[in-house]
Amino acid sequence: MKNEKEPVPKLAKKKKLSWTRDDTELTLLGLPATIWFAVFAYLPLFGLIVAFKDYRLQPGMGFLGSLFASKWAGFKNFTFFLTSNTFAMLLRNTLLYNLVFIIINLVVPVTLAIVINQLFSKMASKCYQTLMFFPYFMSWVVVSYFVYAFLNPDRGLANTIITALGGEKIMWYSSPQYWPFILVFMSTWKSMGYNMVVYLASITGIDTTMYEAAILDGATKWQQAKYITIPTIRPMIIMMFILNIGHIFYSDFGLFYQVTQELPNSLYNVASTFDTYIFMALQSQANIAQTAAAGLFQSVCCCITVLITNFIVSKIDPDSAII
Repeated sequence: MKNEKEPVPKLAKKKKLSWTRDDTELTLLGLPATIWFAVFAYLPLFGLIVAFKDYRLQPGMGFLGSLFASKWAGFKNFTFFLTSNTFAMLLRNTLLYNLVFIIINLVVPVTLAIVINQLFSKMASKCYQTLMFFPYFMSWVVVSYFVYAFLNPDRGLANTIITALGGEKIMWYSSPQYWPFILVFMSTWKSMGYNMVVYLASITGIDTTMYEAAILDGATKWQQAKYITIPTIRPMIIMMFILNIGHIFYSDFGLFYQVTQELPNSLYNVASTFDTYIFMALQSQANIAQTAAAGLFQSVCCCITVLITNFIVSKIDPDSAII
């Protein structure tokens, strides 16, 4: 028999890239967001060069002209910030407050979401959600007035109750020992509703047949939460944890500046963070290059913490990593 050569299969033709009407519509839809990020997120990154210069405003040259005319300082501005007398205090306050916030904002909202999900009355559930979510929409400026009305040394509600019980008035804004607890309480009160709704949305997506099977097996509410609810929403918990870790070098400016009534000197050591330091430095005659170095230090540290946390999570549970 003659050796017949097998026919060589023809290579599939590469599909030509074609631009469709759907591509045009989606591009136009995403164009405003692209422009916004380009103008307000990426274009200002050019200003980071200020942190590496000995910036001096030159008469008649404007900001850009003075920037190019200023001498390079290298890491001199960073060295000044890292070796300043206030750096250790700012680092301590920022990290410790954020660690407490992360733990509380993980435990309290998850607990509340599980409890509210177990309510039989839908009307009561919606009412509790609304009441807990409402503080999230209030600005810190408004909240600061409520706090001041409560802690006013002369006519505040707190001192009125204390004196009615036979105690002495407390000068709240001159007593730094109380403010770590006040700040933690206010942060929890304002943010727990938002975080609770995020976890509650994940819980409502769980298949109800799992709970029905657990009830038939005699599982209690605690066992249902332990073996069904928490494992199911674990990816959401880890994602929120990673995102919160990414802001560990940042602080809520309104909480630490507005609620304390513009951070008086008596509260400086217990309520100062990197954000309040940068804002107050910009309001004073401080060197703008040194202030920019402090801001860049924050951003770099936050980026590093996100990458490290995500790397650790990817090694433990690859499906829960966000990168």
